[in-house]
Amino acid sequence: NSSIYVRNLEERIKVDQLKEALQELFAEYGEIIDIVAKTNLKAKGQAFIVFDTIEAAQKAIDDIQGFELFDKPMQLAFAKTRSDATVKRTGNEEEFEAHKRRRLAEKDKKKAAEQTETNALKRTAAQGTAPEAARPIKPTRGAGLKSSNPAGAAVIPDEYLPPNKILFVQNLPETYDVESLSQIFSRFDGFREVRMVPGRKGIAFVEYESETGAIGAKENTAGMALGDASQIMKVTYQRQ
Repeated sequence: NSSIYVRNLEERIKVDQLKEALQELFAEYGEIIDIVAKTNLKAKGQAFIVFDTIEAAQKAIDDIQGFELFDKPMQLAFAKTRSDATVKRTGNEEEFEAHKRRRLAEKDKKKAAEQTETNALKRTAAQGTAPEAARPIKPTRGAGLKSSNPAGAAVIPDEYLPPNKILFVQNLPETYDVESLSQIFSRFDGFREVRMVPGRKGIAFVEYESETGAIGAKENTAGMALGDASQIMKVTYQRQ
């Protein structure tokens, strides 16, 4: 892997200024294909330097490890996965698309796990702060029945659901049927079928042979304007 992961960077520096400084510092070790630094909270203080060769990346790590940039010592290591720029440069279009789908799948799974953990922590905190005397006494009536929505169960929002080979499509115009939806979703690898819900307008399920096809379809169709462009299609993974 010719990508370097850099952390412990000064978070108050603007991204453009940071990338310019990194470019100047690392350029002497080889050709730099890409520098990735983002502004979102979780990615602050981090960056990725993508070289054209592993040798250049190794030399940079050996020489620059601990070097102070904006008064903070940088911590360098090889990135765990190949960058988009590396895959696009060394592989064909099919390999690049497969790489992007895997990356997006991992991102979705990570989001789902983080949301589940957050919900669990909130539930634990809520239970822990309620005084014993203030907690309602559970009624014995109907004790043998199982609730369809148990108290305290963590409900993951649609946008954080983990990848699934079946997509749940919502907000469809009433005129859309299996044929019209198939024209949209059959363009993606592994398409199997569209299933409408009897008696329910505006929703459908789309099934693929694997998660890979579903991931590509979701990323490319979510937010698509349908009909007279007044309805925005919502596409999420089916709840498991």
